[in-house]
Amino acid sequence: MCISLPVGTDALNEDRQSADAPLPKDVDPSTRSRLPPIQREALHERRKNEYDAAAASSPTGRPEGVAALRLHRSGVDVRWDSPVGRRLTELAIISTAREHDQPYEWSLHEMEALSVGLEPHVIDIVRFRKALTGLGEKEAAIIQFSRELGKHRVSAETYARALKLFGRTNLVDVVDLMAQYTATAANLTAANQWLPPQMKQFLPLPFALPADILPDSRSRIPVVNHDQSAPPQAAVPQAPGGLYRRTLAPPPTGPSSMGRFAAGLKSLESSQGRALMALAVLITAREHDQQYDWAMNEPGAREDGVSAAVIDIVRLRKPVAELGSRDKEATLIQFGRELFGKHYVTVETYARAKQVFGQRDLSDLVVGLMAPHAREAVLLTAFDQHVPAGIKPSLPIP
Repeated sequence: MCISLPVGTDALNEDRQSADAPLPKDVDPSTRSRLPPIQREALHERRKNEYDAAAASSPTGRPEGVAALRLHRSGVDVRWDSPVGRRLTELAIISTAREHDQPYEWSLHEMEALSVGLEPHVIDIVRFRKALTGLGEKEAAIIQFSRELGKHRVSAETYARALKLFGRTNLVDVVDLMAQYTATAANLTAANQWLPPQMKQFLPLPFALPADILPDSRSRIPVVNHDQSAPPQAAVPQAPGGLYRRTLAPPPTGPSSMGRFAAGLKSLESSQGRALMALAVLITAREHDQQYDWAMNEPGAREDGVSAAVIDIVRLRKPVAELGSRDKEATLIQFGRELFGKHYVTVETYARAKQVFGQRDLSDLVVGLMAPHAREAVLLTAFDQHVPAGIKPSLPIP
């Protein structure tokens, strides 16, 4: 689901300019992305409903942005059922985990990757960021694609190579899988989720258990209604299809930890207001150098009350000290910069955010806004989605 704040058409028109820079050669002029337009008649009935929903929410009356990109998916559960096979989908997942320095996600999926046949030497190339020598073309393409996504720009050459190897539908599926695990990484990193003490973390990162990790949840988030006496089979629902569709996370740990106290965006709006929600979206867009997501949300953020001064601090990455007594904005900006820029939220920053927002609203900011927009940023970046014609790009990205 695309989670965005509404964009005011009048505000968008204020940013229009008479001429646009030429589009790259691999960008379709009608979609302004690397993917061509998709015809509603070519879709199955269920996908036609997706098309109609995307068109209804668009000011142009046709699917735009992430919603349009996602219409190119196959519709299968990519991790389990993609034609590229489990070996390569697990490679896509661990490559994503590596680019986000996410040890929990990496460690569980390294074991899964080995179980479905991914060779240890391929895993080590990802783990240690080695040169892509001695690999098959598809393996090298997935790793290189994820590395460039980690730098927030996928070159035309890397995209063309992946498109030739996988075809459009499979490539969209694999990228969307990477996007999904980017969002998962954000939730795990915000909560600083650790594996149980008897399980090893396999990434070459410095590990020292911080003071704010709770012994039962192995994260910053308390366990809610966890019955220690419940048998493992009751605590871990099994995915259909047997051993290789099992749930990996050992309870009560897991990627849902950050959401244990989340109450939803309506609750967040009631307690924190739309301006702070809009700011969370802008921070995420900026930390991913995502020009389209920023351009489509900045006008709405201004309408919702985010000041020009705060927007410029985010846009230009100015010190948060310039915000003075505006503690909520400063805390959220610092939190986002650490989460997405450093892939680690310090004990001090997390404690401050929890004090300022409370655990419920902090969970909603991450789970409801920042993680979903990080997911969208992957798709927008991979397929080089440009802002609509006539809208001025305003992020200073080389």
